[in-house]
Amino acid sequence: MAFALPSRAYDLQMLDRPVDRARDQGWVFGLPPGIRSEQWPLDPVTGFPLMHGFTLLLPEDYRVHGEDIVALSFFATAPDHNDGGAPDDPEVREAVLAIPAHPRLSRMTDILDYEYAALLLTRAEYDGPFATPPAPLALASADRPRWLDVGGASAFFEAAAPYARKMFAAPPRADLSETRAIGMTARADDPNAGKGPQDEHGRGNPPTGYQPYYYYVGGKPGRDNFRLHDWAKDHAPNHLGGTMRPCQAVPEMSPFYVEFEEYFGGYNFGGGNAQLDFKAMKFDWACG
Repeated sequence: MAFALPSRAYDLQMLDRPVDRARDQGWVFGLPPGIRSEQWPLDPVTGFPLMHGFTLLLPEDYRVHGEDIVALSFFATAPDHNDGGAPDDPEVREAVLAIPAHPRLSRMTDILDYEYAALLLTRAEYDGPFATPPAPLALASADRPRWLDVGGASAFFEAAAPYARKMFAAPPRADLSETRAIGMTARADDPNAGKGPQDEHGRGNPPTGYQPYYYYVGGKPGRDNFRLHDWAKDHAPNHLGGTMRPCQAVPEMSPFYVEFEEYFGGYNFGGGNAQLDFKAMKFDWACG
């Protein structure tokens, strides 16, 4: 399928109010839209529903899967189920993966074998009612994740470090449907818009022309010589496309990706951040 590369990158902001779908670009926390309960992806590790992190309405230049796919919902392992390495229970995994899935579900696994998922949504789905989480698998033996009782926003706020709590103007309601709206602003200057992120070595792939957000004075690496490019100084940490700031190595991805922090949905990334390539359906995160 032919598609044009985006010419802009967009900063994403978690706003201090619930979503209004008529004027916002999606929402963080809360529930996914427009799917049946049985289409909500279960976690093959625990048998509980994966936690909804965010639903993002894509601007037209990022609708890489076609004009009729206007949004995506991202699901993650609950932070209280993420503790150093996923236990292996083939019976649970087999039972979960045998359940008929949403036709545009993609599953992803991290380096610790924990599970994540993304759903590509039509306009009718995006505009649809919030979904109800399904019952956990009968085989599930893990402790019930906190978000299922109080909602993702409240569960994150309860356990968050002080700096992350400051992202909220007030404590979130203890409710599954509690959301925070996403605001979107085109970056004024980002030379990496439309370019796939890659490190300076390229890992054997053709160069994309991607530039790091920093440089070293005189070309000499070292803490005292580290500088930010002027064009990168006002970039927001949560963003769609453009220049990436991973906490560790740069994962090679297409230009159609979103980078986000732990509070942008309530995850356990070890104080780090994550990247989702929703064209190739690749996911990566690293500790801070």
